[in-house]
Amino acid sequence: MLLLIVSGGVFAQDLFDKAKLDNYFGKLEENNKFMGSVAVAKKGEIIYTKSVGFADVENNVKATEKSKYRIGSVSKSFTAVLVLKAVEEKKIDLDQTIDKWFPTIANSQKITVRHLLSHRSGIHDFTHNDDYLTWCTQPKTEKEMLGIIENGGSDFEPDSTAEYSNSNYVLLTYMLEKIFSKPYSDLLQEYIVEPIGLADTYVFGKTNPNDNECRSYRFLGSWVVENETDCTVPMGAGAIVSTPTDLTKFADALFGGRLVADESLEMMKTIKDEYGLGLFEIPFGDNIGLGHTGGIDGFITVYSHFADGDVSYAMTCNGRNFKIGDIKKAVLGAVYGKPYELPEFYNVASEDLDVYLGEYVSAELGLDIIVTKEGNTLIAQIGDDVFAFEAVDKDKFKYDPIEATFEFDPEKNTMTLFQYGVELVFQKKK
Repeated sequence: MLLLIVSGGVFAQDLFDKAKLDNYFGKLEENNKFMGSVAVAKKGEIIYTKSVGFADVENNVKATEKSKYRIGSVSKSFTAVLVLKAVEEKKIDLDQTIDKWFPTIANSQKITVRHLLSHRSGIHDFTHNDDYLTWCTQPKTEKEMLGIIENGGSDFEPDSTAEYSNSNYVLLTYMLEKIFSKPYSDLLQEYIVEPIGLADTYVFGKTNPNDNECRSYRFLGSWVVENETDCTVPMGAGAIVSTPTDLTKFADALFGGRLVADESLEMMKTIKDEYGLGLFEIPFGDNIGLGHTGGIDGFITVYSHFADGDVSYAMTCNGRNFKIGDIKKAVLGAVYGKPYELPEFYNVASEDLDVYLGEYVSAELGLDIIVTKEGNTLIAQIGDDVFAFEAVDKDKFKYDPIEATFEFDPEKNTMTLFQYGVELVFQKKK
């Protein structure tokens, strides 16, 4: 019997093909498709970590397991825990209205703490403002941020529906600081980081590469550094740095009942109109995980916990030219023994791109797309937005973030855009 148990354990572990997953990330790195780190824990033990690309391209600093990434909206799960700790300590009630702290916010006499946590407040998301990218890199005072949120007004009647809004969690941050009379950064350390032993998680400041903090990038033939959002803008909605290993520890602690009481955890996990309290569902096939995603500057992060198998997964990214969802499928496919394919890339020589260069116009939309190149990468510019095409075949390119495919016909001097079932022809200017 003992031999059977041991043999079974070894066999189950052997199902995880580390070499194939390493090969998968190797192909992404070789083709400038992804820079970042991943970690997977099973029953509280790390079973896989991988880091590829650079933490700092300019200084040729490679990413490692200790590289720290801005995790964006994944911070909301941490903030939700802090709010529920305040509830457990009877400092606030989930169903009390927020007019006590924010009387000038529209509908504050109707909006509750619970509404903020579950995105049911109706408060407009300031990141959707047209001018957001013009000021998000500059420090903001609480008064200034409250003015921006107040001016955004309300998008719907509180609790009538749910709509994601970063404004909710910025307000929760200020509320926590008033309740505890401590900075958010101190609360994070006191209630989460220190109790569960997170080594590399804190509120970010200006990026410090000498402290293993990553810069973020977009790929335009080469990696181009992105601007940095100031931490005073997102606050508890997105101002934390961390590592995948720390995020799996956080997930294990949260869902293992070591951060909040069982009643609080059940409220966090209860999904209504797609949102729980600082959590939402992240599916993988028939397995439904709970966690959060995040995006800030050029960073993308996701963490999730799957009760089936007690698996926690986290990925941080500081540069990508590839579908993040496909990476998740590969990692979790390896964990659960599901099939996944190694990525293949179609490469073209720089001189072969010359036939596509020029300005293309859509008479139907009155839209111009300027096509240039950087090395062996085709670059498109629409207004101020610049992105890199990925070659998929002769005369065919794609751009995954907007699920668009572009097909050139050099003889007709046309470029056809295929997106969401729509086909649009652009004519090259002479």
